[in-house]
Amino acid sequence: MRLRFWPASLGGRTALVLLVGLAVVQIAGLAIHALDRIDLLRLAQARDLGVRVMSIYRAVAIRPPEARAAAIGELDLPPGTQVRLEADQPPEALLPAPPPLQQLLRSNMRVIPLPPELRPTRIALFGHPGMVAVDMHLPDGPWLHIRTMLPLPRPWHSPSFLAAFLVMTVAAAALTMWAVRRLLAPVATLAAAAERLGRDVNADPLPEDGPTEVATAAAAFNTMAARIRRFVQDRTFMLTAIGHDLRTPITRLKLRAEFMEDEELRRKMLADLDELEAMVAATLTFGRDATSTEPLAPLDLAVLARTVLDEAADARPELAERLHYEGPEHLAVRARSMSLKRALANLVSNAIAYGGSARVTLSPPHEGTVQVDIEDDGPGIPPAEMDRIFQPFHRAEGSRNRETGGVGLGLPIARNILRAHGGDVTIANRPMGGARATVLLPA
Repeated sequence: MRLRFWPASLGGRTALVLLVGLAVVQIAGLAIHALDRIDLLRLAQARDLGVRVMSIYRAVAIRPPEARAAAIGELDLPPGTQVRLEADQPPEALLPAPPPLQQLLRSNMRVIPLPPELRPTRIALFGHPGMVAVDMHLPDGPWLHIRTMLPLPRPWHSPSFLAAFLVMTVAAAALTMWAVRRLLAPVATLAAAAERLGRDVNADPLPEDGPTEVATAAAAFNTMAARIRRFVQDRTFMLTAIGHDLRTPITRLKLRAEFMEDEELRRKMLADLDELEAMVAATLTFGRDATSTEPLAPLDLAVLARTVLDEAADARPELAERLHYEGPEHLAVRARSMSLKRALANLVSNAIAYGGSARVTLSPPHEGTVQVDIEDDGPGIPPAEMDRIFQPFHRAEGSRNRETGGVGLGLPIARNILRAHGGDVTIANRPMGGARATVLLPA
């Protein structure tokens, strides 16, 4: 029961608790209303019955004894009422009426005044739910027996009750849902802000307004975001500074290596220094991308993908025939053009360098997401390396070697850029051979 009907969201749980509480209050209120209405109906019934009985008694008592039977026949009795004269008090199969009912009837039977000589000398009350019998002894001897129907109180018998109840319930439920939505809106705002912060560390801060608790939570969140931003910037600046400072000693070492007499040793040292310089350049690029503040703007993703392939073909003319694009002619998205171009270029360069080809497939938007697949015909990625492929400076030895010039930062840079756009990238081996990088971006 709890698993089936207990909502998963905080808003659903709050609304359910409030609605259940509203139902309990409504039921309690209706029960109190019903009890009060029953009491009022019983008072009204006792008054009407007392007046009716005394009216019948007076109409019979004022007649001469020989005309009383005819007087009973002339009475306009309501349905369910029987009146007869008996010489003695008739035996009743009914039980004596409850004391509260007897008290009500006796007090209401005094409403119609009678001369002292016509007042009944004895009164006996009997009854059960729905029926009341009154035996009154006339002053000159006979008993007047009156039996009448006493309908049970119906507290809900009202033409407007059901409509009023439905209007009250619907209005209270709508007010409850509106209040829950308004009260929990800051929670959704906080969740959206956390999602934005996860994609972009430089996301705008939350407004610190509203109720005290909401403003306090927003201020705490903004403080946390500022600390995270400062931590990332400090680490990025440190990495960039180290890379920048290494360029000077590398240049000096390259100059000194030129004066080495051993040709083979000089060639190897210069190759190592070139690789080290490439790593420094990639590190600086990584740091520059991490601190980029380029704004989002509309761009044509299809044109951008074809531009990346054209530039790759210009750089590697011998592979131009193995670079292909499939997809729509135009597809607009909101992105940072320079950053997104660098991410796609890194993935295409990766496919060319380690697979010898690149096929870019752009799929139309589906459920708010645009998918871009970059495939190659290379040997693929060893399963043991799949979990570490996005780690900085990591290269799988089976397919990536020193001659490619890669330093292991292309994929981390691409993933950071795509995640900053609210998307992501994954890499998997194709069943027919080669690797496939799948890029997901918000439509």
